[in-house]
Amino acid sequence: MLLSLNWLREFVPYEGDVKALGDRLTMLGLEVEEIANPFAALEKIVVGHVLERAVHPSSDHLSVCKVDIGTGEILDIVCGAPNVAAGQKVPVAPVGTTMPGGLVIKKAKLRGEPSCGMICSERELALGEGHEGIMVLDQALVPGTPICDALGLDQVVLDVSITPNRADCLSVLGLAREVAAAFGLPLTIPQAELAESGEPFAGFAIEPDAELCPLYQARLIRDVKIAPSPDWLRYRLLAVGLRPINNIVDVTNYVMMECGQPLHAFDRELLRGNRIRVERAQEGMTLITLDGQDRTLTAKDVLIWDDEQPVALAGVMGGANSEIGAGSATVLLESAVFDPASIRKTARRLGLSSDASYRFERGVDQIGNTHAMNRAASLMAAVSGGAVAPGVAKAEPRPFSPRIIPFAPAKATRLLGVEMSPEFCRETLTRLGCVVAPGEPWQVTAPSFRLDLEREVDLIEEVARVYGMDRIEAVLPTVTKSLADLDKADPTFAFLSQVKDWGRGAGLAEVVNYSFVGTADLDRCGLPLEGRVHIFNPLSEEMNVLRTELAPGMLGSLRQNMSQDNTRIRIFEVAHSFVQDPGSDTLTRENNRLGILLHGGRFPARYPYPEGRFGYADIKGLVEHLLLTLGVGAASFERGGEHAYLAPEILVRAGDVVVGRVGMIREDLADAYQARGEVWYAELDLDLLMGLRLHVAFKAIPKFPVVRRDMTLVAPESLAIGAVVDTVKEMQEPLLTDVFLVDVYAPEGSAERNLTYRFVYRHAERTLKDKEVEKINLRIGQHLVERLSVRFS
Repeated sequence: MLLSLNWLREFVPYEGDVKALGDRLTMLGLEVEEIANPFAALEKIVVGHVLERAVHPSSDHLSVCKVDIGTGEILDIVCGAPNVAAGQKVPVAPVGTTMPGGLVIKKAKLRGEPSCGMICSERELALGEGHEGIMVLDQALVPGTPICDALGLDQVVLDVSITPNRADCLSVLGLAREVAAAFGLPLTIPQAELAESGEPFAGFAIEPDAELCPLYQARLIRDVKIAPSPDWLRYRLLAVGLRPINNIVDVTNYVMMECGQPLHAFDRELLRGNRIRVERAQEGMTLITLDGQDRTLTAKDVLIWDDEQPVALAGVMGGANSEIGAGSATVLLESAVFDPASIRKTARRLGLSSDASYRFERGVDQIGNTHAMNRAASLMAAVSGGAVAPGVAKAEPRPFSPRIIPFAPAKATRLLGVEMSPEFCRETLTRLGCVVAPGEPWQVTAPSFRLDLEREVDLIEEVARVYGMDRIEAVLPTVTKSLADLDKADPTFAFLSQVKDWGRGAGLAEVVNYSFVGTADLDRCGLPLEGRVHIFNPLSEEMNVLRTELAPGMLGSLRQNMSQDNTRIRIFEVAHSFVQDPGSDTLTRENNRLGILLHGGRFPARYPYPEGRFGYADIKGLVEHLLLTLGVGAASFERGGEHAYLAPEILVRAGDVVVGRVGMIREDLADAYQARGEVWYAELDLDLLMGLRLHVAFKAIPKFPVVRRDMTLVAPESLAIGAVVDTVKEMQEPLLTDVFLVDVYAPEGSAERNLTYRFVYRHAERTLKDKEVEKINLRIGQHLVERLSVRFS
């Protein structure tokens, strides 16, 4: 947003240093990126007085002029303009001047006559399109006066960066309001001196779609004369980066920059019928816009229609079929409020961002709409000689509803750590346009132009901004715990940190994914519809729901790595999952979870190890190691049932509690995420694991040797390998320290297989005898035969 200092001073009597103004605006959250002179290229150009004019002796279309530029030296200047005459005051570029177009003025001879400068036209000064002759200035001007001063050009302009939530500051009025509040200055808003005359503007219907257009109103200005704008208007627009077009269009741009309300002027004679409609386009229809482009539209675009045809792309650009031209005599002035989301989508799809769409996308002031329309109508009448017809055509299907916010000065003091007196809070909020009603707490009505004020903390921020963020001193927070408790970490935080430390120590890379995922991601993983937490106003359709498990995000990380040709993937994530509470429409259950994903080769290709890829043993081993590290104890694994994205699903148990699952990602799902082979995945419930941790105590290394015995059992193929281990552990033999599978033999065509287990025995205080080991081993074997469908080999 370009802000002219002179224009600002028409609203606020600020006479201080411009750098101090820029610094204060920046501390208000309105960063001033640059302070510049938009007419810096004209700094060397001065007012000259043509003392004499003679016809060039060698050319009948050149003149030789003697010009006084206030230096005491009379310059000889050869000029080709037909309108140059003695006695005129003109802009002169002396030798050494670099013109706006890049031309450097040098001393030269033209057809044998010396020329020591140039008398300039509007186009050469980049002040307009006039180039048929030189620019003739006011006779009262003194030779030598800088042209910028002579023309009253705005020589100080601040480039202010406006954040998306502060649409109210996309205008001189909005920024002036901030300056007035910050410096305690009075704010003066130029009034619309509206003099209506002639036949009333009646019988014209406005029919807007309430969803697309909460407010649409129009005025009629008759008997206008289309012409270039007066100098003050053209120069003001040039100072803020806008190109003058004609007096009617320039007024709409001027008021947009002044008030923040985009306006549009239609040639009333080109509109068919006595009606304006606001509704969506028909799929595939076209409209030629003011830039001459034939735009193909979709059913999501919003159009302004007359009785028969579309005449404008609402909030973005007008149509060529209703454009103000040299012969226009009657103007229909539009002032409306459009749905920001619809305007944003159309502007982005067409790549057609305009000053108007930029403001409509962020929201405009529905209450201030009328002031802007009347201000523009009065200016149009003034600069075009037209007359404003009495009456307004208006439809407001969705009236503005002000937001009332409770506010307590004491809370502002508590949150900011600085005393904020009720008087200061009331004065600040009032200066910013709020209406403060007393009570406990206060009831503050947010102004219609501040769409970003929604909660009490927003009002506290406003008070803090005006007070000055730089004035709030840094102080240490008050200690509310005893010193003995300060070094005690939160148990959950400490546990999650331990899990993360384990992951990094296990050689896994930690990933951090968004909590938001797309509905399509959950559907692709086969996760149930029940329990999903949908996001209102999501950033995109790819982030419209909270994850119910970590798997969709982990698979997204897999795809991202594969796209970067990182094919050996060992990653983990510790994060929340979110599930809708079945007993409430508003409550959500959050759960700490761990996801582990393996894909590709066990070793990097540069290492001279046999090629091997991650498999079930790798993911199972990581889970076993984790549970032991956390003090949960040994994990057991058993086949689960049908699962959404694992095939097969293996349940992980810690004691009697299922704490998670491991398995291979379904082949079709892995392919969808660009995997090149098997993807192994585990997801564990960390909240459950935290509650299962055991007390970890030191245990000395035994001094006495172990005794090992192998046992081979013939078991049906359906018997789970872990069932034997679990059954043995249930016996709680005190001398048995470990039991595990060492070999499997499955004869071809047989429904049975041979399972060989190794049993490890040790006594802490003596060496075991073979006979007592054999006795225990036999008892275990008999127990297995009795409990399971097995026999000795």
